Amino acid sequence: MKTMKMDVRLSLFFVIGFLGISINGFSQSQKLSRQERKEARKAQSVANYYVLDTLLNSKTFVLEADFLQDRYGQRVSVPSNLNFIKVNKTDGILQTGSNYGIGYNGVGGTTAEGSIGSWEITKNPKKLYYTIHFNMLTNIGNYDIFMTVNSANQAEATITGLGPGKLTWEGHLEMNYNSKVFKGEETM
Repeated sequence: MKTMKMDVRLSLFFVIGFLGISINGFSQSQKLSRQERKEARKAQSVANYYVLDTLLNSKTFVLEADFLQDRYGQRVSVPSNLNFIKVNKTDGILQTGSNYGIGYNGVGGTTAEGSIGSWEITKNPKKLYYTIHFNMLTNIGNYDIFMTVNSANQAEATITGLGPGKLTWEGHLEMNYNSKVFKGEETM
């Protein structure tokens, strides 16, 4: 009985060993050289750049913020489903929120909805990024938004109003129908 258990274990050990060797041998033939990996990353970045072009020109996207930064450089991590800038053709929403407070909008911050005025996109195909400048007229003020987006889908938007303050949203872009943002009540 002990010999049979030992034979089964030994057979199982050899099968696993041979399987590991064959998988390892197969994976080595599939590895790319350093130069090939670099070229593949570059091709992916170029493809992403052109996808972003379509998204930005359609004016139907959401910048979901992972961080907010004030004019003094203080940066805080925030929930991306409550902190966003949404653009939908001619309308937009700016929202800040928190998981811990009630706030004016019911989600611990402020929500401003309004119409988008001027819209200007500048492309940089050499460095694979876009800059977008637009303004939004809302019920609580007029805001200028300056946004940069790179081919890795990292976005940053700085919002300034009529006062001396500014706020920067740092995050990534999503299509409107893919976004999981929660809009609070409009701030009056």
